[in-house]
Amino acid sequence: MHRIEKDSMGELKISQEKYWGAQTQRSLENFPISNETFPSEFIHNYAHLKKACAKANESLGRLDSKKSQAIGDACDEIIDGKFDEHFPLKVWQTGSGTQTNMNVNEVVANRATELLGGKLGQKLVHPNDDVNMGQSSNDTFPTVMQISAALKCRLSLIPSLKSFERSLSLKAEEFSKEHKIGRTHLMDAVPMTVGQEFSAWASQVDQAREGLEKLVPWCEELPIGGTAIGTGLNTSKSFSELVVEELNEYLGADFRSCPNKFSKIASHDDLLGLSGALKVCASTLMKIANDIRLLGSGPRCGLAELLLPENEPGSSIMPGKVNPTQCEAMTMACAQVIGNDVAVSFGGMHGQLQLNAYKPLIIHNVLKSADLLNDAVSSFERRCLKGIRLNKLRLQQYRENSLMVVTAIAPKIGYEKASKIAHNAYENETSIWDEVKKEGLMSLEEYEAIVNFEKMANPR
Repeated sequence: MHRIEKDSMGELKISQEKYWGAQTQRSLENFPISNETFPSEFIHNYAHLKKACAKANESLGRLDSKKSQAIGDACDEIIDGKFDEHFPLKVWQTGSGTQTNMNVNEVVANRATELLGGKLGQKLVHPNDDVNMGQSSNDTFPTVMQISAALKCRLSLIPSLKSFERSLSLKAEEFSKEHKIGRTHLMDAVPMTVGQEFSAWASQVDQAREGLEKLVPWCEELPIGGTAIGTGLNTSKSFSELVVEELNEYLGADFRSCPNKFSKIASHDDLLGLSGALKVCASTLMKIANDIRLLGSGPRCGLAELLLPENEPGSSIMPGKVNPTQCEAMTMACAQVIGNDVAVSFGGMHGQLQLNAYKPLIIHNVLKSADLLNDAVSSFERRCLKGIRLNKLRLQQYRENSLMVVTAIAPKIGYEKASKIAHNAYENETSIWDEVKKEGLMSLEEYEAIVNFEKMANPR
């Protein structure tokens, strides 16, 4: 039930059921590190690239049409997910991703050989000479890194952030006339509307999303055609443009050939920047989730301004307890994203000379961060944000007890008197009006004209 495959280091036994070859087998044996593998989408994007390269080489007269067609058909099957089980290699391998590149080359070559009537291992289509023609792991792996990161952000995360932003804006509109007391330093501040509070969160998400959108184009400049170090040795000058043209047709994207391929092989500042933008998104979402769980704390002994959806029991010992679990899940995901960015930063700054050898680490963490944020924000929007209601009685109680409404009358009576009024009201457990009346500073009509929550929340 085994066949013998060869590479430059000799022969290896490989299960007859497996489509990979000798170099994949060696990697399996030499890197039994964790159970983390590259996601299927990454492998599928690699197959898109190999198909595009075959088409380009055919156009250049370097690869005959039968082999090109067989390679393309094999890649289509990989893209369709039919061979996912044949890509078992771990993330923690060589820093260039060479073994994953060869895994793809070997599976494509064996399947293409089979499609041409041969047997696995016969190499009617050769993994290096045909499938990897005009390429290196050093330019194909970062090309797929950038394709995967760009598509992940454009097709998944950015739309999810836009949806989340819209939902926040809808809540801001819904609560635009609901007045509350703002807080700074976790202490009472001046009045605002609940809608204004939600609008601040929507604006944060908008800014984080725009920052991400500005960085994605960096990743759309691809180093394919640079081969080993960026010179393009063993390929044609027009190869990269042909490959990019094919990729854009397959993927409906707007990728471009990078004018300086040395930079995209030796460093990954584009992905480092993207990871930083993901960290900003995480920081934004962390702030929003923490604010919402604080405002929803209670139900009777917390702030309790917001009523959060009750999705599941919160305690195994305290009957009736319900917790802000979507907030907790979001903040944990955000913490992980921030940790991932530290790893990406380390990998990004430690490439040496003509090659960054932290490629698998970098793309693993970037894709993981984008997935985490996408899933967390989508879940939070659906299971928490959209169902938020207001505890109007609690908001009213806070408005009636607020001391900082004194800020509105300070211009009329002066800062010192206003400060004294606030301190007296706090110490005497009275209202601001009670103390103003006691001091004879103004009539009730004058007071109500100034201490008007709508005017204070929207003074201009």
